[in-house]
Amino acid sequence: MQQQRKAAAPRRRSAPRPEYTAAVRYLDGRRELFRVRNADDMADARALVLSELGDVRSLVIALRH
Repeated sequence: MQQQRKAAAPRRRSAPRPEYTAAVRYLDGRRELFRVRNADDMADARALVLSELGDVRSLVIALRH
């Protein structure tokens, strides 16, 4: 006699984390773009960039599509 197997529970996939683009202008006028992958939200992305770079003249964060 064959045994019945329990149906495997469907795997839950967590929603992929959003990616952000950070455009930075430094105090000396240089500029640079960064891709931010490990942020929970836009405020977290901003905090990550500022913690890595320190003082910047301007910072713009945008959601990548």
